[in-house]
Amino acid sequence: MSQAATLVGFLLIIAVNTVVASVVIRFFRLRLSTQWGAVVYTAVVVPLVFVATTILLSGVVGFGGEGVGDRGTALVLVWLVPFTLAVTLDVFWLPSPDEAETPERAR
Repeated sequence: MSQAATLVGFLLIIAVNTVVASVVIRFFRLRLSTQWGAVVYTAVVVPLVFVATTILLSGVVGFGGEGVGDRGTALVLVWLVPFTLAVTLDVFWLPSPDEAETPERAR
């Protein structure tokens, strides 16, 4: 596989992981009543989702490849960068959970 295909594969994995992490983090921030609950769930659930998406995209579909170098660089690219982008997006760009309009829950 060429270097360009490997680069495109890693960019696709980064984009998918960023979108998935953004949605999951936003969901937890809007639905959980405590701030620490959202932090704990985000720290536990988002890496588990990353495992699934990374295995699906790099293993089953075949995106990515081995052109990055070592395993640590690959983990930073497909896990740390998307997680950091998603948290930054949710905290600094989207309105706070107190300002967001959510449907009322039926109890």
